Amino acid sequence: MSNLDWFVLLTTIAAIVIYGLRRSKGSKDLNAYLRSGKDLKWSTIGLSIIATQASAITFLSAPGQAYDDGMRFVQLYFGVPLAMIVLSVTFIPLFHKLNIYTAYEFLERRFDLKTRALGAILFLIQRGLAVGFTIYAPALILSNILGWNIYWTCIIIGGIVVSYTVAGGAKAVAYVHKQQMLVILIGMALTGFIIVQSYPEDLELGEAMIVADKMGKLNTIDLSFDISERYNIWSGILGGFFLALSYFGTDQSQVQRYLGGRSIKAIKAGLFFNGLVKVPMQLLILFLGVLLFVFYQFEKPPIFFNEPQRLTVYNSEYALDLQYLENMHEDVFQEKQQKIRELIDAEAIGDESMSNRIVADLNELTEQSKVIKSEATQLIALNAPGTNTNDLDQIFITFVTRYLPKGLIGFLVAIIIMASMSSSSSILNALAGTSVIDVYRRMFKKGNGDSHYLRASKLFTVFWGLIAIGFAIYANQVGNLIQAVNILGSIFYGTILGIFLVAFYFRRIQGNAVFMAAIISQLLVILTFFLTDISFLWYNVIGCLLVIAIAAGIQALLFPGDSRFATKDYFDEKS
Repeated sequence: MSNLDWFVLLTTIAAIVIYGLRRSKGSKDLNAYLRSGKDLKWSTIGLSIIATQASAITFLSAPGQAYDDGMRFVQLYFGVPLAMIVLSVTFIPLFHKLNIYTAYEFLERRFDLKTRALGAILFLIQRGLAVGFTIYAPALILSNILGWNIYWTCIIIGGIVVSYTVAGGAKAVAYVHKQQMLVILIGMALTGFIIVQSYPEDLELGEAMIVADKMGKLNTIDLSFDISERYNIWSGILGGFFLALSYFGTDQSQVQRYLGGRSIKAIKAGLFFNGLVKVPMQLLILFLGVLLFVFYQFEKPPIFFNEPQRLTVYNSEYALDLQYLENMHEDVFQEKQQKIRELIDAEAIGDESMSNRIVADLNELTEQSKVIKSEATQLIALNAPGTNTNDLDQIFITFVTRYLPKGLIGFLVAIIIMASMSSSSSILNALAGTSVIDVYRRMFKKGNGDSHYLRASKLFTVFWGLIAIGFAIYANQVGNLIQAVNILGSIFYGTILGIFLVAFYFRRIQGNAVFMAAIISQLLVILTFFLTDISFLWYNVIGCLLVIAIAAGIQALLFPGDSRFATKDYFDEKS
């Protein structure tokens, strides 16, 4: 990057972080450190919720996902608005009335300590691992741009995030989120504009969309029902609903965002804002990938988007083999470009039969491109065994670094790093809060003063930061990051959601039954992951329904005498 890019990058990040730390004023007590002092406005809550979910992974992986597979990934979020309604009616009034620090405190009041501990531990396991991906994503960018070692880059990025989170707490996280999301949306809009401006002068946007549509990249809705298919309307609405309900209702990294709300009205408004904005925002981010796909139909794309890995092959015994594949890649690209021009002409005169023949030719050429790329990928794997050969996460950042003007490159890199800081700091703060409130204070060190638990929260932030950095280093071995995060979450979210739904809606079922059901269900979901081809979105449905059904059966068969109504005041009083 140029000196101007470095100046823009560092200035942008520093300005927003300093703003957040000043607004948080150090977070001197546990309430401020973990719940933002319960004085956040609806706009801060809404933007903080979005920022926690929209990590650097979103802005790196989603465009690559759309470039490769079209826009059907957006169906994953179709259940979010409905989940926001359910949360506002059921979860929010109760959580706010109980004045809790974590969602899992409610489980002890409703069931018992072991069920609370189980919910907290499931959260700590899956989120403690997932936060590593959010640190790895920006480290991947900087390592590729600057040629730094990926492992040391993970350590540096992770250290910055941990230091910032320890210093500011939840309030700093929330206020920084608000500014970050505004800057991020501006930056993504600018990038989309620049991509379109980079098209050939004789290519109109309407023609570009025809190319994208005919080549299968505008496939937003898939009505087919296939339980092994990851993204269709059924898995999106049903599986996505269960995923969103669990994520926003039981995942402490999200619950902690709105526990800091000044009122129920503010919390609900923040959630509804998220429900309204999430799908359009994700659609626009995916649309960037479609715009990039069209761009690379007229500008030759790299045979492999991870440039450092590609260049290492040219310094190896496989150099001539890769050069041969690069030449084949060039020939296929030129032929595809000619066919695309013919397709645009056929569409302009309305010749559908000619258009269909050209599309068939393009599909054949696309398959040839995939075969050539697969062979190049094999060379990279042979040259560096164990390396990650999925380059989808590199597509967006490759365009940024090659084609954006100086200054804007630094701005976009700053945006991606800030997105990582947003999500990582939220999760680390939530992990620390759960560790202290649900484990340390409840089970090991009862009755100490507020300052003691505040110090413990900061120490646990450091602890989970080290775990996250370690897993970030491992993340180099996985494929597409955005899918990896969703799969990891879905393995655990269904079970956690099942526990909470039993707590809310099945008041005859008590702690022993739901605890045993949750253990059994979690094991069954893990087996489903390893032994079947069922799409990960269905894990949320399967895990949740298994907990409810098994808990009801265990309660009736093993604990019939304990099957009484849980008539707690907090269920029946008005909030």
